[in-house]
Amino acid sequence: MRALIVRELSPDLSGVELADIERPLGEVLVRVRAASLNYPDLLMTQGRYQFKPEPPFVSGLEMAGEVVEAPPGSAFAPGDRVRGGAKTGAFADYVALPAASLRKIPDGLDFATAAAMGAAYHTAYVALVEIGGLESGQTVLVHGASGGVGLAACDLAKAMGAKVIAATHREDKLEALRTIARPDAVILNTGHFREEVAELTEGRLCDLVYDPVGGDVFDESTRCVTFGGKLLVIGFVSGRIPEIAVNIPLIKGFSVVGVRAGEYARRFPERGARIADAVDALAAEGRIRPHVDRTLSLDCWREAFVTMQRGEIIGKLVLEP
Repeated sequence: MRALIVRELSPDLSGVELADIERPLGEVLVRVRAASLNYPDLLMTQGRYQFKPEPPFVSGLEMAGEVVEAPPGSAFAPGDRVRGGAKTGAFADYVALPAASLRKIPDGLDFATAAAMGAAYHTAYVALVEIGGLESGQTVLVHGASGGVGLAACDLAKAMGAKVIAATHREDKLEALRTIARPDAVILNTGHFREEVAELTEGRLCDLVYDPVGGDVFDESTRCVTFGGKLLVIGFVSGRIPEIAVNIPLIKGFSVVGVRAGEYARRFPERGARIADAVDALAAEGRIRPHVDRTLSLDCWREAFVTMQRGEIIGKLVLEP
């Protein structure tokens, strides 16, 4: 089968290639129909993600496809439409996974949309609902709103009845965000955006701030959290890991909370299953739906990675073998 293999870690994808390898062996064999590109996929080719697989490995966190083989009693049968994944292996014609790593695709979702739902919406749900305790009527500031995890957070927060301020550093994405994310407001998160947040919230500021960006955005976000609120640390796509003096959350009465959604599910599997059920139910009811910016052939993997690295997509990019 064909698979996207990271043979060597490199800053410029020079250690990555599409090649023919043996079909994998495992509990449930799935024919991949669509695989969603995530920022950690790029970071792992560079050795910059917290999970550092030893090369060579097949890239790709998540996918959707059809079951080819499944053991008796696994709850899956050949022909079942499933989504799921592991930390690697999704960018290939076939993937072999434990049954616990797979879920049947909710009705109404095609393969591309189902592949785009897993990691982004799981992260958003863990952050906003499980850790953030989001309630209807609260205000959520979402940074990196045009990216996969940011757009998922906007979508989920709206479905939960929150007021959403979508933030991006790209002026050329403001109008598209208004249309796709349907937030209550869209702002540029460059410079001192606290004043605009205060004006939009009539001085109350935000109950939750969802930050996958870090750097200067995190620094200014400490001024945007209301007393008793939470600043949710998702990642650092800006490249700078920020620091905070603890007197700031002490005096302002807010919490800074790290969100590792995948690790959360691994440490608390029952909660992880409940979260997946909740996300699937929201999708089946039509209350949430991932936005797929574009689909590309697996042959165009380099274009996909570079496009994501340049921030030229809104939502998710999907590769089809």
